[in-house]
Amino acid sequence: MFVTSDPNLMVGGFGLGFLALAVFWRLIVWVREAPPTPDPWDAEVEQKLQEPEAQEICRRCLTPQEPGAWFCRHCGVAVGPYNNLMPFLNVFSEGEVLRNGVGGRFRNRPFILIGYFLITLGIFPFLAPIYWLSLLLNWKRPSEPQESADPHDS
Repeated sequence: MFVTSDPNLMVGGFGLGFLALAVFWRLIVWVREAPPTPDPWDAEVEQKLQEPEAQEICRRCLTPQEPGAWFCRHCGVAVGPYNNLMPFLNVFSEGEVLRNGVGGRFRNRPFILIGYFLITLGIFPFLAPIYWLSLLLNWKRPSEPQESADPHDS
């Protein structure tokens, strides 16, 4: 506990604390009053997604998945409905995220880069600088050029 004999510092501390609470409360109100974003699909697509015979697909290679599958048979990515909640299977999901950081499958945004730095610092702090070097080399790597949809474009 911070103890001071100067009443001005104490009043200033209470004022800053009250100001921080007011800003935090205003942030909460702003988020709660934000208009909901519309779904990217219409009611027909939503109905088809909710049907019992709708088949799940892999998010990476779009291969249809069997019910109860934990991993994609085509590309090996974790596709189970509860993979991130199960301790043993969660390791595979974390490994996929970390491989994407050094393998070129993530959006090059500063916020994402900061997230990779913090995650690796928490998971393996002693080896994190080696991972950071690979991550920064991947960050600087130019992205692959987009293939043209029209074969006659040159």
